[in-house]
Amino acid sequence: MGDAQRQLRHYEKKLAFEIDSWDLAVALEAGERVVVVDARSPDAFRREHIPGAINLPHRTMAPETTSRLDPDALLVAYCDGIGCNASTKGALALLRLGFRVKELTGGLDWWKRDGHPTHAQASAASAQRAEGERSHQAAAEPACGC
Repeated sequence: MGDAQRQLRHYEKKLAFEIDSWDLAVALEAGERVVVVDARSPDAFRREHIPGAINLPHRTMAPETTSRLDPDALLVAYCDGIGCNASTKGALALLRLGFRVKELTGGLDWWKRDGHPTHAQASAASAQRAEGERSHQAAAEPACGC
């Protein structure tokens, strides 16, 4: 197989396994059977998440915790962004549980950068306090809680 064929297969596979924020927004607006799964901690989800997303931390994914998910829907796992791998861990766990899954490229960070709305349950003041507290925490404790 030549380089061009290997490249072609690479990009086809990448698009089969990943989705970007634009394509996700289009799918949601079109009413496609998509379940957006925030694979981060409940605290991170409470701070901010994609509207309509469900919080299912990757560490808790099991037959019991996923039994109510639509088995025919496309599940899109996401986390904070490229510095977090909760979406990868979540996508892997969901796939092992028999779901059809894609990972959101760039996570919540790129969702926001592309201008899509988020739902933030914390007030601006408490979010700023939390950010200040996080800046003083050890680097071993990620903001996403992964």
